[in-house]
Order: sequence, then structure tokens, then C-alpha cells
Amino acid sequence: MLKKAGIIVAAAVLIGLIFLCQAGGTLLKKGFAEEKETSSRVDGRDTYLVMIDPGHGGLDAGKVGVNGEEEKNINLKISLKIKKLLKQQEVEVIMTRTEDERLAESQVEDLKARTALMNKEKPDLVVSIHQNSYHDETVSGAQVFYYTDSAQSERAAGLIQAAFEEIDPENTKSAKGNSTYYILKKTEVPVVITECGFLSNYKEAEKLADEEYQQKIAEAVVKGIMQYLEGDEGKQN
Repeated sequence: MLKKAGIIVAAAVLIGLIFLCQAGGTLLKKGFAEEKETSSRVDGRDTYLVMIDPGHGGLDAGKVGVNGEEEKNINLKISLKIKKLLKQQEVEVIMTRTEDERLAESQVEDLKARTALMNKEKPDLVVSIHQNSYHDETVSGAQVFYYTDSAQSERAAGLIQAAFEEIDPENTKSAKGNSTYYILKKTEVPVVITECGFLSNYKEAEKLADEEYQQKIAEAVVKGIMQYLEGDEGKQN
């Protein structure tokens, strides 16, 4: 009788061990799956990282509009709105500046400092915010520039440009490749430059100085960014 009871106990222990091994194997597989999912983004991050670069700042006002508005201020206001919207999408955001300042004493060193930061942080995408100007005051419309040799930058630029056209159907401009702009050619990650409008056009300059229109611009930029990030190509450099 005791021998039979011993056999039953041993069998129960064996079954228990088998169950524990199976459970452990399941947890181990789940852990590997989670690790694989986490490491699918750049440098193993579990969230997207976007860098927003408000152009100019400090002594460098950038363009001055026909209405007296300075580009550096408009760039920062739009950039801060973009940051807020991206954070709502649970996207991590780094700003090259959050105040009226530039990153170095001279304009050349400022550009180098911005580019160095971009290459150091290695975001999934960099969006540099600017305003345009032209000698012909009738010219208007937002336009996005990308590095000519970067398919990733071209894709991001196209998506943001399409979002710009939605808020201004009269805008006939298209995303444009460029191989000379310092930030475009010196970065090691996808980067685009968004010229949100022309400060040399009075009607557009007034719109760009308006908080509500700045919000529309920010929403368009974020729409393009999210479409880029959520696509398969947005997970690669």
C-alpha cells in the first residue's frame, strides 16, 4: 500500500515538473518576442524619436516678413506646437532649441552644432522648420526639401507636402530634392526642411503670424510625420 502511494506521489511530482517546464518555455518565448518587437526600431528604442529643429534664433532672426514678423519666432512657435502634438501620439521629441537662442556664436557654427546633435541622437526623422522669402511678392505656398540621395527623406518630404496641400489646395508646389543645404547633406539620418510659407507675400506672412494658422501648419507636419513613422520604411535609417 505504501509502495503504491509512493508511486502516486512520484507521478504527481513528475506531472508538476512537466507543467512548470511548459509554463517556463511559454514565458521564455514571450520574452523573446517582446525583445524582438522592442529592438525593431533604431538603437532598440521602444518608441519613435523625432527631432524638431526650429531654424535660426538669437542674433540670427532669419527672414523678416513684409509685416515685420521675424522668421525665428514663427519657427519656434510652430515647432512647439508640433512637439505637443507628437507627444500626444506618444512619440519622443527632442528640440534643437526651445527658446530664442542659437546653438553657437556664428551662423556656420550654429549649423554644425545642430547637425552634430542630429547625428548624435540618431532620431527616426529630423524636421527642420523654416519660412521662405522671394523677391517676387506674389510667390506663396509651403514647400518641403529633402536630400537628393536619400529615399527616406524624399518619402517623408512627400508625405508632409501632401498634408500641406490639404490645408492649402491652391498650393501647386511639390517636395524638392536638394544636395547643397548644409543640414541635408551633413546628417546621417533622414531629415527634411519645411518652408512653411513666404514671409515676402503679405497675405501669407499675416497667416503665418496667426496662432490658428500655425496650428494648422503643425497639424499638417505631424500628419506627414506619423504617416512616415507608421510605414515600414519609417523604421529604418
